Amino acid sequence: MKKIGIIAKKNKPEAIEVTRKLLSWLKERGVEVILDKDIASHGMPIPGVEKAEIPSQVDMVVVLGGDGTLLSVVRLEGIENIPILGVNLGAMGFLTEIPLEELFPTLEKILKGDYEKDKRMTLQAVVRREGKIIASYSVLNDVVINKGALARIIDLEININGRYLTTFKADGLILCTPTGSTGYSLSAGGPIIHPSLNSIGLTPICSHTLTNRPLILPDTVIIDVQINSRHDEVFLTLDGQEGLALKPQDTISLKKGRNSISLIKSPYRNYFDVLKTKLKWGER
Repeated sequence: MKKIGIIAKKNKPEAIEVTRKLLSWLKERGVEVILDKDIASHGMPIPGVEKAEIPSQVDMVVVLGGDGTLLSVVRLEGIENIPILGVNLGAMGFLTEIPLEELFPTLEKILKGDYEKDKRMTLQAVVRREGKIIASYSVLNDVVINKGALARIIDLEININGRYLTTFKADGLILCTPTGSTGYSLSAGGPIIHPSLNSIGLTPICSHTLTNRPLILPDTVIIDVQINSRHDEVFLTLDGQEGLALKPQDTISLKKGRNSISLIKSPYRNYFDVLKTKLKWGER
């Protein structure tokens, strides 16, 4: 690793402090750093560049923040070719699984080539209106369709590989990757899906019919969701960070994305250790 990019949550004082320490630590080891200009503006000793330019200039990226910060990074063009080390400075941190106290020991191992990458699948969501594509997105966590605060229950017609499955009458629907299964889907009663599984989770939000339960589908399917409600207060949210207002008869087509994201594994804990820690399993 000769060039490392650093992207940090710019408004978090702890991220600013850690960035300064990390710059000094990497300089001592002869590693060139490409710094996001947003964090560089906080009096860093080197200039920064636009965040979008970082993937093309580095061998790996260190993300300092929470899962939201990391999700903003995985949308950058070219990031699918770059391993990401997520360092948790937030509250939960399923994606940014490296705690701060393990940052420098983990980096020591990485610089020696002693590390493993965890490939995480993405989803591609295409929105069609009157037969025309109006938007296309790539997501790591989830695609959420939900109603506005004052809207009635919405009707969502589901087709799998062109064949009708059912029509959910619910507050909304979550379509997630295994990575995203521990996010909003879990809160809505969806299952935890191990990230190594090739699957897509489908979780209704507050379904009007209690027999409508979450599904786990293979990642080879194409899922079409048509908005059959007549009101306009229906919204599409991508990884909790991008959004689009939907109209009646809009269709969202979802399938496995062409690219995967590489997250560097913690050398000190496995996925189940992370689950036990974050979800406080076994505590009374």
